[in-house]
Amino acid sequence: MKHIRALAIAAAALLAAHLPASAADQEITIARSVSTTAMDPGFLREAATIVDNIFDTLVMRDSKMQLVPGLATSWTAIDDTTWEFKLRTGVTFHDGESFDAEAVKFTIDRIIDPQANSPTLSYIRTVASVEVVDRETVRIKTNGPDPLLPTRMSRYPAYIVPPNYVEKVGNDVFASKPIGTGPYKLVDFVPDQHVILEANAGYWRGKPAIDKVTFRAIPDGTARMTALLTGEADLVENVPVDLVPLVSQSPDADLVQVKNGGLTVYLGLVMSQKPLGELKVRQALDAAIDRKGIVDNILGGMASVKGTQVGPADFGYLDVPPTAYDPERAKELLKEAGYPDGFSIKMQSTRRYMKDSEVAQAIAQQFGDVGVKIDQEVLDWAVYTKDVPRKGPIFMLGWGSTQTLDADAAIYAIMRSGEPYSTASVPELDTLLDESRKIVDPEARKKVLEEIQTVAQKQVPLLTLYQEDALYGKAKNVTFEGRPDARIPVFDIKLEAAQ
Repeated sequence: MKHIRALAIAAAALLAAHLPASAADQEITIARSVSTTAMDPGFLREAATIVDNIFDTLVMRDSKMQLVPGLATSWTAIDDTTWEFKLRTGVTFHDGESFDAEAVKFTIDRIIDPQANSPTLSYIRTVASVEVVDRETVRIKTNGPDPLLPTRMSRYPAYIVPPNYVEKVGNDVFASKPIGTGPYKLVDFVPDQHVILEANAGYWRGKPAIDKVTFRAIPDGTARMTALLTGEADLVENVPVDLVPLVSQSPDADLVQVKNGGLTVYLGLVMSQKPLGELKVRQALDAAIDRKGIVDNILGGMASVKGTQVGPADFGYLDVPPTAYDPERAKELLKEAGYPDGFSIKMQSTRRYMKDSEVAQAIAQQFGDVGVKIDQEVLDWAVYTKDVPRKGPIFMLGWGSTQTLDADAAIYAIMRSGEPYSTASVPELDTLLDESRKIVDPEARKKVLEEIQTVAQKQVPLLTLYQEDALYGKAKNVTFEGRPDARIPVFDIKLEAAQ
């Protein structure tokens, strides 16, 4: 009898192994290089990778990056400063609370509230107020013409949150126990370790194919790749440059490379601190960096040297040539600025980007070669994100325009003085940046965006370095191609049946 039972169990196991992937619960583990500390989409200080799967926005982007209906079924410009959104009916939050116009108003009001100090306010600063017309209609008023308003409603901080739940538990609890209308519901969250989500069976777009997703924090690149190659992870972010061959040549994994799909890494300059307020000093630092050498020799060509923070896929992109590496010119500029012997200054970096420690060391050496002595400080990402804006006075940060695929997202938040992430102060840029947000005509607006990039090259409010390629590793049975907007929508990922 025992022998028969053993055969039956073996047969069942064999049958299960050959069942279609959809016949059994599907699970996926995604390994990330950074840990998650909080998941309130209105107050994010990190990438929206996880909250993107818990919440929905009024407007979405399809695989071709076109705006399509989300929680809003349509949107119309009523006048130059008013957009009306018609809302989807029958949608509920994960706890059963109804989604309606009041939820939209609550979501946006809590971000634009001056007392809230939201670090993501820059993205929707043009919003002046939200008016509830009826349960299924909301009007968003802007403080001037804003052609990007629908686009602003497609990413954080515009993920819609449940008013009753947020008011009941408060912002701190909500950040660790979020509830949205999205395809996945939170099951477990252990800060700095993992986030576990399960499929929302009642999701308005239909139940997701993958039943459970675990986001694991594995900061060490080698450990992350080991998890992929041993089957502990099905998809990994940020494949280390020196491990690309290991993944691309593996019989068990594939490399997914999205050219210019990553962040644009730059050195922020706190212009209020001496001597960074002096143009010639900023120009000298700019000329002291060998960007091409860094990309070729440290990053293995997995990035593109940039002369602008704006990405090639963004509206308003101008192909600004990167500043030439010229240490002798840098020394001359420092001499003209009154620093013939250079000066000493602190530079902060973190462990978040491609080989960032090596890049920071190389730049510190290059600064040293022209007389600028660097006091280097490396901070963990969890610590780094808590200080907004960074105190620097020089600091490394990555920024992207995946928010809107528009130049505005790439430059406004980090170049407009007074914005949470900006340490720049260039009046000419402030004027142009504000003007760009009030122009409706696309061609006229494009010219202003291009002028901003030209002025930025001359005034050097920050030091643009390069734009990373997005590098993912995936198991053979995972269908995932990467997206220009850097999202990982688990709803769209499929698992093939095991062979």
